[in-house]
Amino acid sequence: MAGITGIGKSNSYQVDMCNGPLFGQIVRFVIPLIISGLLQFFFHSTDLIVIGRLSSHRALAAVGATGALTMLMINIFIGLSVGTNVLVARYLGEQNRKDISRTVHTAITISLGGGLFLAAVGICFSKPLLTLMGTPPDILDMSALYMKIIFAGMPVQMLYNFGSAILRAMGDTTRPFYFLLTGGIINVLLNLFFVIVFKWDVAGVGVATVIAQGISALLVSRVLLKMRGPCRVKLQGLHIRWKNLREMMWIGVPAGFQASCFSLSNMLIQSSINKFGSLVIAAMTASGTLEMLAHIALNAIGQAVVSFVGQNYGGKKAGRITKSIQICLTLGILCAIMIAVILLLFGGFFIGIFNTDPEVIRYGIERFRVTLPLLFLCAVMEIVTGALRGLGNSVGPTVISLFCICALRVVWLFTIFRVYPTLFVLLVGYPVTWLLNVIGVSLLLRHVLKKIMPGLKEQTASI
Repeated sequence: MAGITGIGKSNSYQVDMCNGPLFGQIVRFVIPLIISGLLQFFFHSTDLIVIGRLSSHRALAAVGATGALTMLMINIFIGLSVGTNVLVARYLGEQNRKDISRTVHTAITISLGGGLFLAAVGICFSKPLLTLMGTPPDILDMSALYMKIIFAGMPVQMLYNFGSAILRAMGDTTRPFYFLLTGGIINVLLNLFFVIVFKWDVAGVGVATVIAQGISALLVSRVLLKMRGPCRVKLQGLHIRWKNLREMMWIGVPAGFQASCFSLSNMLIQSSINKFGSLVIAAMTASGTLEMLAHIALNAIGQAVVSFVGQNYGGKKAGRITKSIQICLTLGILCAIMIAVILLLFGGFFIGIFNTDPEVIRYGIERFRVTLPLLFLCAVMEIVTGALRGLGNSVGPTVISLFCICALRVVWLFTIFRVYPTLFVLLVGYPVTWLLNVIGVSLLLRHVLKKIMPGLKEQTASI
């Protein structure tokens, strides 16, 4: 494996996913991802804390009201970065140098083109879309301004996402962590400078975020341009290979479509939350941001299972596939339970960091009491879906999520919530849809493993 990457066995950044003790390798892979996610959480929270404490709850609500719409628009391209991760990992397992290089160059080209496309769409249509969502008039202009600034930085955000996906497929999660740390520290300093000195409010945190993302993207690009082996990016090689793009889309488009459907349903929920006013929007922004702590850990473990399953699937190592899934499931469920307990016990204190208004804190705690007791279901959902994608099955979990989460949430909004239009009833829709999705993807993974494992064992034995 070291030879195919051209990095060498002495490289301390790379995890050999196809050989050695799995538990230690997975932990080594996951820890930088979790820390990176926590840094992203901290930097995003800094945006919200600076706005919530130094400005007003309306400014906090203005930033929070853009989240679901922003994710809806970028998720297809984020899905393609997942496809990049899976394909590069698989080709590394197969030691297929030609397709590694072609996939890497296609991915970087798509990241730049997709980023420019998103920038144009976001800048032109931010305010009309936010108006369509029912964003309250008292925060509409601030929300539109913040969203336009964030979308202006989409090319560098996409470049960082795709570049990091390539490094993760190689087993390198450490350097993306360093790059994120560097950009994040600058983000915090610029937040304070722009908001306190220039009084830019939402514009200040938006500009700071874009600058930080640009620095992180520059650092990732430098590594890809200077490394040895087939993962190295050469500027003259930046064009689309349609065969590799089709393979990337087969895995990535369903993943992105699934995430977009999540965002669409969340956007509809956000529209319903908007009807409760800016205090509730601020509370859901603060409590939802804190819930990201669990999703950060689960997403990191989900990325691990994609890469480990993908490489070992390419290397025809059946036993390591199932063991990787088991280890990641155990780690994910434990993380979800631990974070849920902490937030249930100390939720009021943490929400108060964002905003001290007693009503904001009360509404935020109400959300915690509904969603956190069943948060472990998200762990199962994330890891089982990641395993399916690592095995090349991205359509199945997308279809299941489309019906069990997205469609059901819409039905919930227009039936049960319409009859009982309370915040509690609105929030109950989250754990109900998690449960149904877990049942669906778990049955699918069992079917897929039964189908492919005998063939993998036969091929492994014959090598």
